[in-house]
Amino acid sequence: MYTFQSKVRYSELDPERKLSIASIVDYFQDCSTFHSEKLGVGIDYLEEHSLVWVMSYWQIVIDRYPKLCDNITIGTYPYEFRGFMGFRNFFMEDDNGERIIRANSIWSLMDLKAGRPARPTEEMVKAYVPEPKLPMDYEPRKISLEGEGRKMPSFTVGKQHLDSNYHVNNGQYIYMAQDYLPEGFAIGQMRAEYRKSALLHDCIVPEVFEQEDTLKVSLCDGTGQPYAVVEFRKQKQ
Repeated sequence: MYTFQSKVRYSELDPERKLSIASIVDYFQDCSTFHSEKLGVGIDYLEEHSLVWVMSYWQIVIDRYPKLCDNITIGTYPYEFRGFMGFRNFFMEDDNGERIIRANSIWSLMDLKAGRPARPTEEMVKAYVPEPKLPMDYEPRKISLEGEGRKMPSFTVGKQHLDSNYHVNNGQYIYMAQDYLPEGFAIGQMRAEYRKSALLHDCIVPEVFEQEDTLKVSLCDGTGQPYAVVEFRKQKQ
């Protein structure tokens, strides 16, 4: 397990002055990066071996949001490896040690030279020690889209959307999807299914599917094939 401490900054807040869902994702992504770097199998190691971890799925459950100046602890650990897939839990704790946010994530290891999935190296297997799965309600990886959605105006991927692999960063898809949330929609759970990588100058066509307590956004290419599907579920009152 790897943990680090932080304090909620003003720049990380949403309009309701609580930690935004995008900032939560950023904290979790940073935590897994810090973990890998500490174990010696981080960005430089992956680059030397022409490998990259690609995000396939997020499920983030929010019991309570941290607010400005709250002290928080962010933690992560892997709980399973299956072929080229890695499964990793995350959590966020308040100052009293209560876990207020929990998350599940699924990653795929890709061989950049061969352009296909790859199994973890021996060094990676030794470095990442699986721990018991975090207690939470695990939902399916696949996000279904029922009924007819509303197509929204398209936009183009810019440099600000890209990560160090020159793909759209997985957190950016969540930023994009958030634009279609109705006012006052408090997110209790967010799921994101990543289907293919969008690149610089790609056109993204959003399609919005609304239900009573759920909003789903399919971020598609020009042919209607999704790059990512993001689901927001209202927080229970």
